[in-house]
Amino acid sequence: MSTSTSERASRNDALVREFVDAFEKKDAALLGSYVTDDVVFENYGDPVIHGRADLVALWAGVFRSFAEVRFETLHQAVDGDVVLAEQVHGLGLAGRPPAPVRNLAVYEIRDGKIAAWRDCTNPVEAKRLLGL
Repeated sequence: MSTSTSERASRNDALVREFVDAFEKKDAALLGSYVTDDVVFENYGDPVIHGRADLVALWAGVFRSFAEVRFETLHQAVDGDVVLAEQVHGLGLAGRPPAPVRNLAVYEIRDGKIAAWRDCTNPVEAKRLLGL
């Protein structure tokens, strides 16, 4: 039985929303459960990350650096296996309030997991908001 386009879009929408909500737990291994083994992560301006293990290691480091990590989705659109999400990343360094870093994320879904993830953030503005 084939899956309808609307059912697939609904599943992909829910997958990305769950993934984004998981950041608050600061558990890199949990994030890894949402991605394919060969995931490609691009945070524009930084080196491209290839593979689940390297992505989990990257986020484990991020979680050690920030006292608070909370992602909020403002708008999300789904076109088949592509999900676009306008987000605010609340990143709080120890002793500081969370900085509201705006981001546009593009996710490509394959077999119910995130296979590609591209974050578009203004790194200069992010550093300014973080006080770096």
